[in-house]
Amino acid sequence: MTMSDLADHRFAALLEAAPDAMVCVDGAGTITLVNAQAERLFGYRRDQLVGQPVEMLVPEAARAIHPRYRAGYVANPRPRPMGAGMELAVRRQDGSTFPAEISLSAIDTDEGILVTTAVRDITERLEARAERERLKALAERERLERQLQQSQRLESLGQLAGGVAHDFNNLLSVISGYAGFIAKTLKKGDAAGPWQSVLSDTEKIQLAADQAARLTRQLLTFARREVVQPRVLNLNDVVAGVLSLLQRTLGEHVELSTELGGDLGFVLADPGQVEQILVNLAVNARDAMPGGGKLTVQTANVAADQAYASSHANLSPGQYVMLKVSDTGTGMPRAVIDRAFDPFFTTKPKGQGTGLGLATVYGIVTQSGGNIRIYSEPGLGTTIAVLLPVADQPPPAEPPPPGELEGGGNELVLVVEDEPTLREVTRRTLADNSYRVLVAASGQEAIEAIASSADHIDALITDVIMPGMQGREVAERICELQPGIGVLYMSGYTEGLLSSQGILEQGINLIEKPFTEASLLTKLRAVLHARQVL
Repeated sequence: MTMSDLADHRFAALLEAAPDAMVCVDGAGTITLVNAQAERLFGYRRDQLVGQPVEMLVPEAARAIHPRYRAGYVANPRPRPMGAGMELAVRRQDGSTFPAEISLSAIDTDEGILVTTAVRDITERLEARAERERLKALAERERLERQLQQSQRLESLGQLAGGVAHDFNNLLSVISGYAGFIAKTLKKGDAAGPWQSVLSDTEKIQLAADQAARLTRQLLTFARREVVQPRVLNLNDVVAGVLSLLQRTLGEHVELSTELGGDLGFVLADPGQVEQILVNLAVNARDAMPGGGKLTVQTANVAADQAYASSHANLSPGQYVMLKVSDTGTGMPRAVIDRAFDPFFTTKPKGQGTGLGLATVYGIVTQSGGNIRIYSEPGLGTTIAVLLPVADQPPPAEPPPPGELEGGGNELVLVVEDEPTLREVTRRTLADNSYRVLVAASGQEAIEAIASSADHIDALITDVIMPGMQGREVAERICELQPGIGVLYMSGYTEGLLSSQGILEQGINLIEKPFTEASLLTKLRAVLHARQVL
C-alpha cells in the first residue's frame, strides 16, 4: 500500500467515524465519497450517490440556483462551521425534505479541490424548539389571561367599592358629624363625672369612623377609583402633621421617632395619600412588634445615578426624596417579601388583616412615579423605603394663617345634598360657624331656590353624584345664574366626573367624604378666599 493509498484509507475511515452524514464533492459538483451516516440519512445506497451531481440532494425549489452558490464557494473556499450558516433543507431519496445544518471545508488534492460537507438533521431540535416556543407562548397567554382575569376582578371590585363608598362615606360623615356635635357640646360644658365617660365614648366613635374611612379609601385607592389631588409639598410637613395620628395608631408600647432631612426637595403628591402610606406602614410595623419596639420615620434627598438606578428595577436616574419607615419587629422571610405587595396577601390571622395595606402603598407610590423597596430579615426588623421624584415646579404660596380659615363672616352658602341626614349635618356645621345656609335636596331644587331668592350666593357646596342632575351640571347652571361664586364639590366617590385619569382637574375644589368640621370649614374658607369660578 502506497502512502497515498494509506492516506486515502485513513481519510475514508475518518469519514466513517464521523457522527454526521459526510458527503465529499469535487469542483464540478460530483459526489466522490459518502459515509454510512449519509446512506442512512438520505436513503440512498453508496453506489447510488457516488458519481452523481450533488444537486440530487437539493430540494426541487432550490435545485436551479444551487450550482451558482456551489461555484461561488469553490472559487473562494473558506471553512464554514456547523451552525454558522442558515438552516437549509435537504432532499431524501423518497422526495421528502428535512431541515439541516451544513458545515463546509475545502481540501486541495492532486485531482483538484474537494469540498467536504457534513450534514446534520435538525428536525428534532426544531421540533423541540417549536415545542418550547409553544409552551412559552402558552405560558404567556395564560399569564395574560390571569392578568386579564385579575384586571376584571379589580374592575368589578372597583365598581363595587365605588358604589359602596358613595353611600358608606355618607353614613360615616353623618356618624362623625353627630359625634363631633356631641363632643363639642360636652367640651363647652366642661364635661366632668359621668359626662367625661360620654366624651370618651364619643371620641372612640369618631376614631372608629376614621378607621372605617381609611379602609374605604384603601379600597378605592387599590381599585384606582380614588380621586388624586396632587400638589407640590414637603414630605417633612406631611410627616409632622400625621405624627399624632401615628402615635395613636402605634399605641404606647411602640416608641415613635423621626429623623427628617434638611433642605428636602419638594415632591408632587397627594398629601392624603402620603399620610395613608405612613399610616399603613405604621399599622404593619405595629403588628410586627406585639411586644413593643421602635418605629423610625426618616426623610432624605437621594440622587439616583445610572449605577444606582440600574440596581433598582423600574427606577430611572434622577433626583428623589426618600421616605423610609423602619421597625424593630419580627421581620419577613424572602418568600413573604416577594409577595408583600400582592393584593389580599397577608400573614395575619383570619379577620385581622385585609391584605390591602402594602398593595395600596405600592399603588400610590407607582402612580406617583416613585419606587418602593423592602429590606427585611427575620428577627431583625423591616425597613420600607419609598422614593418619590423631586418636583420640577415651585411650591405653592403659603396658605393664609389658620385663624383666617375658621368660621364664616355671615356669607351665604347653598348646600346641595340628596342624603337628608348628611344635608342636615352640613347645614348645622356651617350654621354653628356663622354662615347663613340654604339647603336643597336636588339640583333642580337648588336652581329654583336661586331663581326665587334675591340674595347673592357666596359659595355652593354640592354633592357630585346625585339622582337626576349631577353635581357638575348643578354648579355650571348656578354659576350662570350667579357668576363669581365659589364652588366646592363633596363626594366619597366621583365616578371620574371631576377627574382625568384619576387626577382632579385643574381648578376643581373637592372635599372627600367623610369630612370633619375642621376640614370642611378650612376648605370652604379657602374657596371663598380664592373665589374661583368655573
